[in-house]
Amino acid sequence: MSNEKMETKKSDKFLSTLEAAQKGDADAQFNLGVMYENGEETEQNYAEAYKYYRLAAEQGNIGAQVNLGLFYSEGYGVEQNYEKAAEYYAAAAAQGDAIAQYNLGLLYENGDGVEQDYAKAFECYAAAAKQGDAIAQYNLGDLYYFGKGTEQNYAKSFEYCQLAAQQGDSDAQFTLGIMYEKGKGTEQNYAEAYKYFKLAAEQGNSDAQVNLGILYENGDGVEQNYAKAFECYQAAAEEGNPIAQYYAGSMYYYGKGVEQSLIKSIEYYKSAAEQGNSDAQFTLGIMYEKGKGTEQNYAEAYKYFKLAAEQGNIRAQINLGTLYYEGKGVEKNYAKAIKYYRLAVQQGDSDVQFHLGNMYRDGEGTAQDYTEAYKYYRLAAEQGNIDAQINLGILYKYGFGVEQDYAKAFEYIAAAAELGNATGQCNLGDLYYFGKGVEQNYIKSIKYYKLAAQQGNSDAQNKLGVIYECGRGIEQDFAEAYKYYKFAAEQGNIDAQVNLGDLYYFGKGREQNYAKSFEYFQLAAQQGNSDA
Repeated sequence: MSNEKMETKKSDKFLSTLEAAQKGDADAQFNLGVMYENGEETEQNYAEAYKYYRLAAEQGNIGAQVNLGLFYSEGYGVEQNYEKAAEYYAAAAAQGDAIAQYNLGLLYENGDGVEQDYAKAFECYAAAAKQGDAIAQYNLGDLYYFGKGTEQNYAKSFEYCQLAAQQGDSDAQFTLGIMYEKGKGTEQNYAEAYKYFKLAAEQGNSDAQVNLGILYENGDGVEQNYAKAFECYQAAAEEGNPIAQYYAGSMYYYGKGVEQSLIKSIEYYKSAAEQGNSDAQFTLGIMYEKGKGTEQNYAEAYKYFKLAAEQGNIRAQINLGTLYYEGKGVEKNYAKAIKYYRLAVQQGDSDVQFHLGNMYRDGEGTAQDYTEAYKYYRLAAEQGNIDAQINLGILYKYGFGVEQDYAKAFEYIAAAAELGNATGQCNLGDLYYFGKGVEQNYIKSIKYYKLAAQQGNSDAQNKLGVIYECGRGIEQDFAEAYKYYKFAAEQGNIDAQVNLGDLYYFGKGREQNYAKSFEYFQLAAQQGNSDA
């Protein structure tokens, strides 16, 4: 009986509102629209809601104008029409409605139904923000942050995000955390960053959960705690956040804050990769390439490297180029290798610049071109790539792709040698030995050959053998010559094998032994040495 009375009461409320609306009462028309929209006192009916909102809006009812704008914007009860939405939002905004001002600003920012105009968006957000609208305050802060519609001003951005954050807006709290973390618009303060990330995270903001996890993982602004970091990543990952899924996968990969599990790691990486996270795609490529947590599978490695490379992931572009170069998981294709190396080069990776230089030098996948080789070696050398410095020096030494210049050759090769690079030390020994780009100096030549030989450089070992055998810059010593030739010959150095064969043949530094001589000549001959 009580339920029947309740239904009668509701019905009476609806009927009385309907009666007033039909008599032209704008407020009643608006209220009736709300009832139809929300299914209060009657069945939900967007078409009827639209009808009464329109009647009220035509009489200047602000609430109806705002709701009608929303209906047109979302296509509720009427065909979606951003132009009409803008028209109704503008009418309500002109009457000072903050929600309409914000919504109109959003249309201007996105260029929906109106020409994109950041200055007008700024104007609308500012009007709504002045009335205390938290979302408008946040969006205004966003425009200040990126300098859209106004001059970039981090301090102003911080000010408006703070106003919105104080009202509990999680996006503003997250952005404040970023600004404290980066020191933009305020002094860098990890403790404050932690505070605001935590506030936003507690409201379920998954981006904030990720950043909170990073603070816990690195111990910035809070005591380092891998378990807490994992907890944050997992919470965001369960909401489908791909960055969180990637980080959760990494925690499983390294066993940080959770028991190590490469299988779980792959699960999370795959979830992130399916959403287009290029770091996850790249890492999956590595795991398939190396056979970590799964069977080695170059075809799968290729698949994931390609997905990441197409998104501009430099490491993936390099690795994809290498798969093409080596023919792993895909048919060997030097031209394709060059294509992906070039993409990575555009982003300034010195290792790939060096590798591209090698390919142009050797004519792999392209016509041999020393000028191009020089260009890429120089780019890499300017970033401190030691191998590129050496190869650049060698090009100057022989005049390949550039005018021969021994002084320049000495400059680049010496720079690499002083950093302990064995190839650089061997080449520097050559320059001192022959007096190219520097005054001839056998003592210095021997010094650098020995430094390189100690690191196992077979060319330097062979050259030291020659110096000891001939007695240049040092007392002739066949035993030392034999020692260095043997070191180099055991590494497959053809010249050293021939020279060692000679020592055995003539009995220098060792008892004459034709069988041993034949053995080393044969090794050299098998590698294509015609003299042997």
